[in-house]
Amino acid sequence: MGNFLLKSILMGGVATLVLDLWNLALNRLFGFALPNWAFVGRWVAHLFRGRFRHASMANAEPVAGELTLGWLFHYAVGVLFAAALLIFWPNWAANPGFWPPMIVGWVTILAGWLILSPGMGGGIAHTRRDNPTLARLLNVAGHTVFGLALWAGGLLFGRL
Repeated sequence: MGNFLLKSILMGGVATLVLDLWNLALNRLFGFALPNWAFVGRWVAHLFRGRFRHASMANAEPVAGELTLGWLFHYAVGVLFAAALLIFWPNWAANPGFWPPMIVGWVTILAGWLILSPGMGGGIAHTRRDNPTLARLLNVAGHTVFGLALWAGGLLFGRL
């Protein structure tokens, strides 16, 4: 169990960090907005108060520590997806192949499209956003990067 947890934390943490660096590069090179982790933290805090869906996170009641909560949630989800990879493919870490982490990376898109975006007021798969096609393409690209980084994390830490 200890190795499973350590691998999940290292692989998920690295993959999430690489995703964050990807987003930063897109911001610096092309001017794309960075994810607003304060709004994610606000959404998570409101979940604990029994509210899943908001018309707009900008109009939802602010919560103390929401930025920290958003970042913690973001990394916790990355670790959970790494754990899912290790659960669904229990022998993968011993010989990290390409496709399992890519599948996990692409499946994670659905979490954003079907849970996070609707809950935060963006609609299913960003249908209520100003440019849903761009948001979807950025999600696919970012979660592909996440999958590639999970694979790299498996190559680095899989044999621990």
